[in-house]
Amino acid sequence: VQLQASGGGLVQNGGSLRLSCTASGLTINTYAVAWFRQAPGQEREFVCAISWNGGSTRYGDSVKGRFTISKDTAKNTVYLEMNNLKSEDTARYYCAADQWGGVHWRESAYDVWGQGTQVTVSS
Repeated sequence: VQLQASGGGLVQNGGSLRLSCTASGLTINTYAVAWFRQAPGQEREFVCAISWNGGSTRYGDSVKGRFTISKDTAKNTVYLEMNNLKSEDTARYYCAADQWGGVHWRESAYDVWGQGTQVTVSS
């Protein structure tokens, strides 16, 4: 069982990136998936989540209106579309999964974690 996060990189202030979280050994349409991020010296922060059936989403206040989470069950992948990126979005982004889960914001709700992908926004 594995989650592979990818798509990070260096982008200018105001730019966009799309992160991918591809699952292996589990079927994404039975799992809620969340994105968290952690900047150096800071605690890990909830970014957003999508429920196991894709019917609900939840966003942290700092990303509402700029980030969008979605599922592609055919590709067994969850995407995080990030627009209007700011320097404060710079962090390592992690995806996590919880079978039959809802849009929980607590880390403890998720028991499968990916290794993370780095996003750096230059001002």
